[in-house]
Amino acid sequence: MPIQQSDVLYTAVATAENGRDGRVATDDGRLDVIVNPPVEMGGSGTGTNPEQLFAAGYSACFQGALGVVARQEGADVSGSTVTAKVGIGKNDDGFGIIVEISANIPNVDAETAQSLIKKAHEVCPYSKATRGNIIVTLG
Repeated sequence: MPIQQSDVLYTAVATAENGRDGRVATDDGRLDVIVNPPVEMGGSGTGTNPEQLFAAGYSACFQGALGVVARQEGADVSGSTVTAKVGIGKNDDGFGIIVEISANIPNVDAETAQSLIKKAHEVCPYSKATRGNIIVTLG
């Protein structure tokens, strides 16, 4: 169920100049980066790109969701890492993205790790936002 404006606890604000070949900055100045298309898409690749920024946000959010689920399950996820791979390619409407999420959880067995990853995918706000819109695979 979507949240309502009255439920919002924090709002991030970022402004882009010149689209995929320019600059993106947050209103508080904590993030201010040059963005350029990657070489694979005909760009200079000298700056970051929206897919890298999305992968960074998704992996951090998913790691947080993993921690929430682990606390509920009594599992130890200390020392774990989450990696998000975000691909971009052409589709019927122009371009689309695809995501692969993987986690390394060293303090639990493989079956527990897979269970925690699946449960984190159910509660992660990024996963909820993308569900039904793009392909997200769990590794």
